[in-house]
Amino acid sequence: MTFEPALPLVELIDASLQLRAWQPGDAADLLEAAQSSVTSVGPWLPWCHAGYDIADANSWISHCQSGWSCSEHFAFAIFDRATDELIGGAGLSQRNRRDRSANLGYWVRQSRQGQGIAARAARLVAGFGFEQLALIRIEIVVRPENHPSRRTAEKVGARFEAIARQRMWAVGRPHDAAVYGLIASDLLQPAAAHSRAISS
Repeated sequence: MTFEPALPLVELIDASLQLRAWQPGDAADLLEAAQSSVTSVGPWLPWCHAGYDIADANSWISHCQSGWSCSEHFAFAIFDRATDELIGGAGLSQRNRRDRSANLGYWVRQSRQGQGIAARAARLVAGFGFEQLALIRIEIVVRPENHPSRRTAEKVGARFEAIARQRMWAVGRPHDAAVYGLIASDLLQPAAAHSRAISS
């Protein structure tokens, strides 16, 4: 087996957003964002619930750091560049090395929803996947009734492909899911952005 060194941490930037790997110092901000977003994020992402606490936030950040270390999943915290406010998260998971694919997920705190943030962040992360991980396909998999996430997928340029039966497991049972496929040529009018290595 060929050894693959850990990918250097990167940050992704556009005119108003900064995305970077989660750090231990983000736990308190993550907790606050989650607790203030239970009613809008919670129905689609079960981790965002009323009982979410600082231990959960620290556990998530540790999990994300491990993902970067083994180059298996790549989670980014999303910040407002002007205020440094933590406004959500986005990332690539379920990396399939053989088929060069991964899943793209995203969420935005309740107070900042409806501003196009998820689509801009998702586009940055997708670009990272295609350029830095040499992916050829990215999937966005969401509950069919999660219309905000489906609109975000479409804004990024992903194409709706199917309602896949029992594609997701959540809250102790299977769910059907809307599957969107994204390839590099699908990215619509990518915003001016760049990425650069940062020290860990």
